[in-house]
Formats: sequence, C-alpha cells, structure tokens
Amino acid sequence: MGGLCSALDRRANASFVLAAASKDTLIMGTITNFFSINNVFFTFLGYQMSYLEFVGTLLNLWSVWLVTKNNIFTWPVGNIAVILFGILFYQIHLYSDLLEQVYFLVTGFYGWWVWLYFRNQKIGQKKELTITYNSQRSDIVYILIIAIGSACMAYIMSNIHVYLPKLFPEKASFPFLDALTTVMSFAAQILMAHKKIECWYLWITVDIIGIGLYFAKGVIFVSFLYLIFLILATKGLFNWRKLYATAQAIT
Repeated sequence: MGGLCSALDRRANASFVLAAASKDTLIMGTITNFFSINNVFFTFLGYQMSYLEFVGTLLNLWSVWLVTKNNIFTWPVGNIAVILFGILFYQIHLYSDLLEQVYFLVTGFYGWWVWLYFRNQKIGQKKELTITYNSQRSDIVYILIIAIGSACMAYIMSNIHVYLPKLFPEKASFPFLDALTTVMSFAAQILMAHKKIECWYLWITVDIIGIGLYFAKGVIFVSFLYLIFLILATKGLFNWRKLYATAQAIT
C-alpha cells in the first residue's frame, strides 16, 4: 500500500513538473514572439507592423509628449522605447541605429538622474530643475561640435562599405544628412537632459530632415512618425518657453 502511494506521489509530482515546465515554455514562447519582428500585429497599406515596432512607436510618442510637458516620466518611458527599438534594429541589421539606441539609453538614465537630483526651483509643492537657455558661448561650442562631428561621421559613413565590406556591402545613402541628424540628436539629448530650450531647435531640425530623408528612402511610416515628432517638438518649444517666462516672472 505504501509503495502504491509513493508511486502515485511520484507520478503526481512528475505531472506537476511537466505542467509547470509547459507553462514556463508557453510564457517564454509568448515573450519571444512579442520581441520578434515576424510577429505581425496588423498590415496597413502593405506595411506589416509588428507588435514590437507598434509598442515601441507608441512609447516613443508618449515619451516625447511627456517631455513637452516637462514631465520627468519621459525618461523611464523613453528608456523602455529605446530598448524595444534597439531589439528591432538588431533584427533588421541596422547596427548603426542600434548603437544610437545604446547612446540614448545611457543618456536616458543620465537625464533621469539630472532631472531627479538637480532640482533647483520650487514650483507649487515640488522642486524641479529650472528650464533655461544656453549661454552664447555654449551655443558656439555646440555648433562647432555638431559641425565637426557631422563631417567626421559623414566621411566614415561614406566609406564604411570600403572599410567593412562584409558588414556594410552597400554604399551608405545620404551619408551627410544621416550623420548630421545623428550628431544633432546626440547634442539635443544632452541639452534636453539639462533642460536647455535650445534642444527643441535641434529636435525640430532633425525632424524636418528626417521627414524628407525617410520619405526619400521609401520608409513612409517612419517619415509620417517624424511628422508627428515635428508637431510635438514645436509644441515642446512653445511650452518650455512659456514655462521659462513664467519662472522668470516669479523670480
């Protein structure tokens, strides 16, 4: 009798383990499918939108909307979006864009830290980092960095197919505009982390170039996305200038 009970217990335990393993496998399969670009959410005008790209796009838009409102949650939301887009770019072999997402992730945590720990102005019942303008000297430095950085990156990207033919078999398209928007985005991210109004002028310029650039490349959805970014960036510029004027009136 005892042996029979033991056998039944072992069989029950084995069934439980198999059920748990099947459940874990199902969960892992669901997660893996979500992060796959082949898992199509919907198709619009022939464009197949994956769950990964759709969620990443929504989070990117939400993040930009939050920063126009001077809301600190722009950073965690943006970081999640950056991770999702990094996974996306890895799967479609856009390694330069993947490295760009790594930069945005690092500066995303940096911006979150600056906004959180360098609050120097009391607004209502809370303290926030002050929205300010750059000094003229800082503007000149940023312009020089953008110009030199864009020229260097454009030269490298123009010849990347020669340096690394196995990784980049085709010649880069629009290397200067691509390099310019990348370097300007890097600079804008740092300026945004320090709540400098000039960041919006850079984002607006990047968005205008991006609309034409991605349209010329035939990536119509991304071009439309940059149009939305342009609208939000313009709104952000006016909102931050208004908040700056209000703060100056109080002080």
